[in-house]
Amino acid sequence: MSEPEAAAPLLRILGVVKRFGEHTVLDGIDLEVGRHEVVVLIGASGSGKSTLLKTVNLLEQVDDGRILLGRADAPGEAAEDITDPRIDADRVRGRIGVVFQHYNLFPHLRVLDNVTLAARKVHRAGRAEAERTGLELLERIGLAEKAREYPDRLSGGQQQRVAIARAIATDPDLLLLDEITSALDPQLVGEVLDLVRELKTQGSTILMATHEMSFARRVADRVVYLKDGRIVESGPPAQIFDAPEREETREFLSRLRDPFS
Repeated sequence: MSEPEAAAPLLRILGVVKRFGEHTVLDGIDLEVGRHEVVVLIGASGSGKSTLLKTVNLLEQVDDGRILLGRADAPGEAAEDITDPRIDADRVRGRIGVVFQHYNLFPHLRVLDNVTLAARKVHRAGRAEAERTGLELLERIGLAEKAREYPDRLSGGQQQRVAIARAIATDPDLLLLDEITSALDPQLVGEVLDLVRELKTQGSTILMATHEMSFARRVADRVVYLKDGRIVESGPPAQIFDAPEREETREFLSRLRDPFS
């Protein structure tokens, strides 16, 4: 019996290659992300994690391969080839929420306006509806009292939580998180990662890059180790962290435990 259509992955990355000049940053990446799955990319700086996320969000064009994106609310529909040059990139980005390591909040807009901007300008939601949703999100992340503040009045952890709220305000099919704790002081990391854990429990589909290995172990359904633009190993967190099959993976994790080895 064939696999049910509903089990088709939301995101399929097929043989993706990305070069910058003579340097190949992504070298034949094949990766699938299922609906409601959290896939965590790990690897050293320069391994291709951020570039891969940018190709999915069409911030970088691929040199070869294809990226197919389904719809979260229509698993039976055929996935769309978002690398087709005829594609409306802005329309595709409207289906994807993105959070970067630097918050990228608009400093001249109050917190609520930052959260509701995409809903109003891209998805054409009315202001009252967008603000109602935005205030509900801010309440959910414990920042309702900051709705009328400007971003520079918030801590780094608060700003990053606002950035996540902005990314999910339009109920995206896919959420991309790129090293979202890298710019935070250690004491602020936990509050941001707690929010990501909450998104997982609510069924979000997430592809994220992180250096937080303990968090990857707790939240990921699958961990993917990248090196030199290739996927070296992929599997459940227990396999990757406790019993990796590849020597390259073991060496990488060993260096994390003892950076001077």
